[in-house]
Amino acid sequence: MILDAFIASPPSVQTYLSRCRLPRYGHAVILLLQLALFSGCATSPHQLPAAARRFDSAKDTFAYANELVWEYRYDDNGKWTTRRREPRPSYSQHCFVVSHSAAQFFENAVFEPGLPPADELTYRRLIRRLVSTSLRTPLPEARKIIFPGFTDLHSFSQAHENLLKAECGGAWRCYFQRGNWRMIFPFSRHQQHDVAEKLLGTLQQKSVAVVHLVRFPQLSINHAVLLFDAIQTEKEIRFSTYDPNTPGQPVTITFDRAARTFYLPPNAYFPGGRVDVYPIYDRSIY
Repeated sequence: MILDAFIASPPSVQTYLSRCRLPRYGHAVILLLQLALFSGCATSPHQLPAAARRFDSAKDTFAYANELVWEYRYDDNGKWTTRRREPRPSYSQHCFVVSHSAAQFFENAVFEPGLPPADELTYRRLIRRLVSTSLRTPLPEARKIIFPGFTDLHSFSQAHENLLKAECGGAWRCYFQRGNWRMIFPFSRHQQHDVAEKLLGTLQQKSVAVVHLVRFPQLSINHAVLLFDAIQTEKEIRFSTYDPNTPGQPVTITFDRAARTFYLPPNAYFPGGRVDVYPIYDRSIY
């Protein structure tokens, strides 16, 4: 998924202010706006209430995968190459949709296996209600959306795969995700350290966080995954990850504290190495 246009880097605050004649308090307003824009990944405190329920990768994930449009491999010369997959996959470029929807189900849905199963029209309405909810303001317990007849998302998606694929959102949501603008700005090592610390706090409080993995401008990776656990050591943080492309088992994304860098291991679509990371769907600008 590649953005169709590139946005030029903004001028510095000093340059901008020197070119503008602003009314009284105008400079202060500009400074506050710019600070608000670029402090979106500031560190969150860790003194947060623990999440009431932990994400279970065997139960809280979709039973189907986001399929790959391309086949990736090393050629005889050791070069990472691609070729179009044949036959063309029927469900691809939905990594943002799948990650976002899994988080919405985790935060805002309750499965009730003791209730009788509903008909397809009822489930369609429930899914539409669910995908319209916000991760920034999860529903209180009394208002969570009840899905009758199933124990969890995994079993529900096995039985109603086509319905979920149709109703959770189209591939266009990946191209027009509101946080895509962030990838074009530099990711400093200090900023990535702050992201890692913030994600630790988020996982303690909410148990899940959807993040964008990117290498810009190469776009060797442009992908969304869901983080659901973290293990800290003196040298690194290992984030357990639900990857929509490989739903069968969790993936580990590692943050190296000394290098202040995230690393994704080799897989079917990425040769492995550094990725830049930032959270999405958790604020108005992302």
